[in-house]
Amino acid sequence: MMTMSGDLMIMNPLYSVSSTTFASSSANLMTTIPLTSMLFSCKHTRTKIVQRTCGKWGGGRVRDSVNRHVRIFCQSKTGELQIRRYCPFLERSLMSGNGACDEWKTVPDIWRSSADKYGDRVAVVDPYHSPPSQMTYKQLENEILNFSEGLRVIGVNPDEKLALFADNSCRWLVADQGIMATGAINVVRGSRSSVEELLHIYNHSESVALVLDSPEMFDQITETFCSKAAMRFVILLWGEKSSMACKGVEGLPFFTYKEIIDLGRDNRRSLFDSHAARQDFLYEAINSDDIATLVYTSGTTGNPKGVMLTHRNLLHQIKNLWDVVPAEVGDRFLSMLPPWHAYERSCEYFIFTYGIEQVYTTVRNLKDDLRHYQPNYVISVPLVYETLYSGIQKQISSSSPARKLIALAFIRVSLTYMELKRIYEGKCLTRNQMQPSYLVSMLDWVWARFIAAILWPVHLLAKKIVYGKIHSAIGISKAGVSGGGSLPLHVDKFFEAIGVKVQNGYGLTESSPVVAARRPTCNVLGSVGHPIRHTEFKIVDSETNEALPPGSKGIVKVRGPPVMKGYYKNPSATQQALDEDGWLSTGDIGWIAPHHSTGRSRHCGGVVVLEGRAKDTIVLSTGENIEPGELEEAALRSSLIQQIVVIGQDQRRLGAIIVPNREEVLLAAKELSIVEGNASDLTKEKMTSLLYKELRTWTSECSFQIGPILVVDEPFTIDSGLMTPTMKIRRDKVMAQFREEIDNLYK
Repeated sequence: MMTMSGDLMIMNPLYSVSSTTFASSSANLMTTIPLTSMLFSCKHTRTKIVQRTCGKWGGGRVRDSVNRHVRIFCQSKTGELQIRRYCPFLERSLMSGNGACDEWKTVPDIWRSSADKYGDRVAVVDPYHSPPSQMTYKQLENEILNFSEGLRVIGVNPDEKLALFADNSCRWLVADQGIMATGAINVVRGSRSSVEELLHIYNHSESVALVLDSPEMFDQITETFCSKAAMRFVILLWGEKSSMACKGVEGLPFFTYKEIIDLGRDNRRSLFDSHAARQDFLYEAINSDDIATLVYTSGTTGNPKGVMLTHRNLLHQIKNLWDVVPAEVGDRFLSMLPPWHAYERSCEYFIFTYGIEQVYTTVRNLKDDLRHYQPNYVISVPLVYETLYSGIQKQISSSSPARKLIALAFIRVSLTYMELKRIYEGKCLTRNQMQPSYLVSMLDWVWARFIAAILWPVHLLAKKIVYGKIHSAIGISKAGVSGGGSLPLHVDKFFEAIGVKVQNGYGLTESSPVVAARRPTCNVLGSVGHPIRHTEFKIVDSETNEALPPGSKGIVKVRGPPVMKGYYKNPSATQQALDEDGWLSTGDIGWIAPHHSTGRSRHCGGVVVLEGRAKDTIVLSTGENIEPGELEEAALRSSLIQQIVVIGQDQRRLGAIIVPNREEVLLAAKELSIVEGNASDLTKEKMTSLLYKELRTWTSECSFQIGPILVVDEPFTIDSGLMTPTMKIRRDKVMAQFREEIDNLYK
């Protein structure tokens, strides 16, 4: 309780307060006050924080604790003030030295530093939304502050959860940071998730309102959410309210992005213009250990779990990813991943602290934008690099016979040259703890150096004749950074051969996410690089949980500042994932390369190598344990195979479910004279036979071979529920959908 004197002024530009209570010495007076103007005043001696309680609407349940604090500027003798949570560095000008801070304590604090350093530089370019947007660092900071203040005006309180269901755009970034800056917690997901999944996330997280991508998205979810969720308000990031097919729900307020920005701008102006107004809040700095966001896992098995990430978790990423991506002022990044994906999100926060320019693109426009914008970096998932690889291979295959022969010959030479280069640079992986003698190492080095010197002029010629054209088509002048899945080794080697640096990294949503990555100066192919600073790795036995020595394969565990606070409202899952010493069990199988001082592996010591997911391991009826990833990676090198899932749990031999690349299969069938040259289709039997031979060819060097195969017509997609929003195949759902066919396959 604080003591003041004077008039009460309540500010809220849009709504009536359902009930406002004033206490007097004789009785309590209950009054309903319409707020038809921005400000009004009344004489009194005691004030309380005004609350608005929302009742039932649209058939939804009543949320007992849905309150809206109306902003109070009070000079009464006694009064309860509204708590205002703030980012101590971002809003230090508002604090006027009282409670301000000189270092980052929260994620939104980064925008003050970036605005000061790079104010008039372009921060974001968003060409595909309407209207197309471009903002400088100063404009972006102001937009975030205005959005944040607008949320306060409409009654968002600290620690409340707001569901941010939207796709990649500059306004997503503003909304994300604006929510954090109020001390509220955002709950993030994309528009391509199923309505059922979005509803589960909304209700499980106890969100109070929705921030949506567009009117179209609201139309998709409105029927389900109206009957099964309680919402205080809805904000549309793009589009107008008039565009909604469903013209709103009675009693549910709707705001456009611009309305929130305008409300925030006006309120900030009044705060800066009145010193007295700034004194009428109880200020409370957001703490680094406060939850910044809830990120729900992809849900490859069962319902997604809500990962609680704190400001400290995310700040660790921001402060330490430069070792992996040494961004410079003016570097251009191309962004296409879902921004709620922890990998994309943390990388975005980090790169904006170095004055870069981020261009938003889409899958459809990626090819053109790579050529047009010529980005220095692309941060994406393995699927993007696989798609680029396939496109390049297809273009080479469709060239004239002479051009095709020359290009393929050059690529073979370059692959051999880079293999030799890795040998003499000491970047060849091994699990063997015994290192070679100095003499053997020296002879090996001389041999590799000599052969590489012979091939070097041919490799140099290839760069000028062939690879230069590829570089101009895809840009990526500094590096492509891959994460969020396993990067196939053949794709890794191909880009190395043509001179496009690809750095592979590793992490989980539960670790904010990056915990290891290949550095520009130590880019060891086949690995996910060294742990990032302040992060520890250990490999443990899956049965005894005892730590294993370098080179031994086991379950990967990590510990350090990026590890999550836990799963929201799920203590049992948290206990399973995190032990009492803070080690996070990743569920991945891997090993750490032993340290050698001589030989081919002398610069590989300490890098982490992954070999699959423990839960993906297939146990045959013979007792043999098989990691399907190796076989699937080998099979996907074939242009005839679009998707594959290796199966065989409790069977005598392995099998596979294959989605064919129908155009390539038909083309191959014509070349092999399996069908006539004018044929437009292929029978299922002939297609299965051709795919089986192709599969045997590409997996011939693997430890295990695949037996029967099931060819399916429709690809696995996010919309069908067979892929996660992060583009990982849901094995359990694929096998459940084709259970009957699989049973028949093994009969």
